[in-house]
Amino acid sequence: MEKQSEGITYRKANDRMEIVRYRNWTKSYAPHTHTSHLTLGYVEEGKIRLIVNDQSRICEKGDSFRIPPDTLHEINAVDGKPYSMMVLCILTEPEKTDMDLQEIRTALLEQPENLYLIQEMAKDAHISPYYMIRRFRKAFGLTPHQFQIQCRVRKAQKLLEEEKSISRVTYDAGFSDQSHLDRCFHKLVGLTPAQYQDAAREESQQSAGKNLANK
Repeated sequence: MEKQSEGITYRKANDRMEIVRYRNWTKSYAPHTHTSHLTLGYVEEGKIRLIVNDQSRICEKGDSFRIPPDTLHEINAVDGKPYSMMVLCILTEPEKTDMDLQEIRTALLEQPENLYLIQEMAKDAHISPYYMIRRFRKAFGLTPHQFQIQCRVRKAQKLLEEEKSISRVTYDAGFSDQSHLDRCFHKLVGLTPAQYQDAAREESQQSAGKNLANK
């Protein structure tokens, strides 16, 4: 039996749904959230350790899991052994929360590259910086800084899908330099920006080929 190579494939079913498939993957993912996205997963081979809100469980072949939007979670390979799984991310309507926090969240989502200090956020929310961090994390799973970095990585992904150069992506997404982009991107996505752009390009070419074949 031929051994399947390691890799990730991304496919956008539409504007509200993305499918990610991991094959013989060994990388682990640090705590993060999926903003306004419901995540459904299915383990095809091997096993993973899924930690959701500090609750840990082992998911083995044939197991499925569900992660609500804006919920802190991490995924780890078990004993460094490879796993294969399919993940479906579905865009949902954001839950209503404190209006001031919602406006700050929206500002970080739409323009994560802009400098937005915690003191400014706290002033806009009419609370102290300390309480601002606590309330934001309780509402959205991450501190404001962690959330902004995650949003910058998500913006970088979109720009890479648009075939922008990595140097341009570094600047437009708000990273201080390319090494900063590389570190944050790899930690969250599991690929370097160049690897992600190659994967996105391959998916785009395959989709174009299928469309031509169906005409």
